[in-house]
Amino acid sequence: MDNIEIKLVDKEYPYDLLYLADPSEEAVADYLHRGKCYVAYSEDKIVGEYVLLPTRPFTIELVNVAVAEEYHGKGIGKKLVKHAISMAKNQKYKVIEVGTGDAGIGQLALYQKCGFMMASIDFNFFKKHYSETIIENGIECRHMVRLSMDL
Repeated sequence: MDNIEIKLVDKEYPYDLLYLADPSEEAVADYLHRGKCYVAYSEDKIVGEYVLLPTRPFTIELVNVAVAEEYHGKGIGKKLVKHAISMAKNQKYKVIEVGTGDAGIGQLALYQKCGFMMASIDFNFFKKHYSETIIENGIECRHMVRLSMDL
């Protein structure tokens, strides 16, 4: 899809997509309070979103990346990730990080195709921080795989 426009929003957040990426209302509220939410539009329809969250000096984290299910496989996720990298560079960050579940095979591939490299594993992250089991690709998410990119 070539007709994608990505805009910063500060209200009227796409909560359906935010919760698709992270089912924790508490975590999503925290992301939105501390970070900046960018929304992808195609012909005035919301098709995806992500949040950039400053974490440490010179470091920002890409969190809560989601694409509406009917738009999967159309390159929107890659456009969102590339846009986030560009925004981080424009804001003079030196490192961008992202984390995803160990069962998120498609997400792991996407982030690596966009230039991220695996940095660490936060063992039992989802068991510690989420009350409900998260299943992706028929696999229980247990660990957070952390990826990083120098800008």
